Amino acid sequence: MAWGCALCLALAGGALLALLVQLLRWLRADGDLTLLWAERWGKKPEHELRGKVVWVTGASSGIGEELTYQLAKLGALLAISARREDELQRVKKKCLQISNLSENDILVLRLDLTDRSTHEAATNSVLKHFGKIDVLVNNGGRSQRSLFVDTNLDVYNAIIELNYLGTISLTKYVLNHMIQRKKGKIVTVSSVMGIMGAPLATGYCASKHALQGFFNSLRTELTDYPEISIIQICPGPVQSQIIQNVFTENLAKSIENSGDQSHKMPTDRCARLTLVSVANDVKEAWISDHPYLAVCYLWQYAPTWAWWLMNRMGKRRIQNFKSGIDADASYSRKKK
Repeated sequence: MAWGCALCLALAGGALLALLVQLLRWLRADGDLTLLWAERWGKKPEHELRGKVVWVTGASSGIGEELTYQLAKLGALLAISARREDELQRVKKKCLQISNLSENDILVLRLDLTDRSTHEAATNSVLKHFGKIDVLVNNGGRSQRSLFVDTNLDVYNAIIELNYLGTISLTKYVLNHMIQRKKGKIVTVSSVMGIMGAPLATGYCASKHALQGFFNSLRTELTDYPEISIIQICPGPVQSQIIQNVFTENLAKSIENSGDQSHKMPTDRCARLTLVSVANDVKEAWISDHPYLAVCYLWQYAPTWAWWLMNRMGKRRIQNFKSGIDADASYSRKKK
């Protein structure tokens, strides 16, 4: 009997210790625990992506630009797209400097996601150049900083056209090719705002929620193609140019002061975790520091508490924005 009690106590102690270890990991985490497990123990991007043909949209700045550099170093063959061809040429030049890729290994392809009539031809251009597309990274898009009551409805139309309809239009043509090959990866850079709601970003949140719903549904339509992966990346605040390019109250207005961005996650860390997600076919990856990472968990498992917390965070977010500082500055961890 005493032996049985001792065994029960040992098992309980072991379970408590395991729980404490997980809690400590979570408190230090900059991504969900499934993703961080894959980073430590899973497949490495260096092995999985070398020699793959990867098409990155929104490659001229921010996360897309950094993804392009890291993919080049890994030895992936690249198609890079955005609206500004001169910026794409700059990115290509740097890729050639930092990698062993040759001129023909990187295709610069100007693309406007809102001009859906060009997407089939663009897809054919990539296929003509490389013969295949292994990975599509849907990264192009714009964020928003404006209150709903102040915002013209044509801004919402523009957000949906770019972030949602443009993304699924390009996906449609690339997916047809992947279905023919019976393999491939569709990677979409969504946002933690596709999981939660936040003030100043009603249209942006709506577009990212739409992407979440679309790709979660598309995944269920592809069960006959187990080697086609649908991967959704949900970053939190990241050091990028997304704030400089946000939608505001009307289409003609740009943001006057983007504020200090140094407190946000470094872009290279976000890109690395994105590539880990791709290598390991992580269906949905949350890439964020706290408190946004904590809110993702709350939104998933305890939404009532998440609504309560976001109401309080939201007030500060609006105050920050109206004061001319970054909306997330007061509760994101400062990077050393």
